[in-house]
Amino acid sequence: MQVLSEVSEKQVIHLQIPVELAEEKILIQNTLEKKRTQLFLKRVFDVVVASILILLLSPILLVVAVLIKLSSKGDILYSNERVGYGGRNFRCYKFRSMISDQSEKAQAYKAALEQQQKGILLKLPNDPRVTWIGKIIRKSSIDELPQLFNVLLGDMSIVGPRPLVPFMLAHLPEFKAIRCLMRPGITGLWQIRDRINNTSAEFMIEHDTEYIKDYSLMMDLKILLSTPKVVLSAEGAY
Repeated sequence: MQVLSEVSEKQVIHLQIPVELAEEKILIQNTLEKKRTQLFLKRVFDVVVASILILLLSPILLVVAVLIKLSSKGDILYSNERVGYGGRNFRCYKFRSMISDQSEKAQAYKAALEQQQKGILLKLPNDPRVTWIGKIIRKSSIDELPQLFNVLLGDMSIVGPRPLVPFMLAHLPEFKAIRCLMRPGITGLWQIRDRINNTSAEFMIEHDTEYIKDYSLMMDLKILLSTPKVVLSAEGAY
């Protein structure tokens, strides 16, 4: 699912992690140990659903791949490093939605980024690097579909905490200890909440911790049922 913005490095570095968060890690870990059956069923669900979706959506995946290749030079897929279960880094896949060369558009983007007042957004609503097909697949969250392969590989889950880049968690060791207790998800609690008005590091930590702490199969079901509405409304997606 398309997320409005990422949290800036400056924001993360100056974030104060509550002491109780570090203390909660052991309690949450013990709670998850008691939910082994649910976590096993969650993994089975992930593999089955991801496999079915890949088969059903294969025509769409093929068409999008061809359009991306025709629209601009570069690879069909884009990947970057994220932190997964147990603190293991993995390559998170998406359909490429931007130009891949160092052009004037890329330079214009960098200049516009430097003009951001709050230093919070790492991407812009009118990013000049985004291709015409990129705008469509971002708005519809189709660019996230390759992450279904991440699910099959065991890197991600259908539902889970937000997949984060290494530098964020490097500055948040207490949060990382909790965050890495579960696989990151394609969708999650952070996805269905007010992601337009809440893009802070605090918001991200609060909702990821809440999901992991209170995890249940019923919570996953509620999140899954709420996700289509968010995707169809395209709230916070660009």
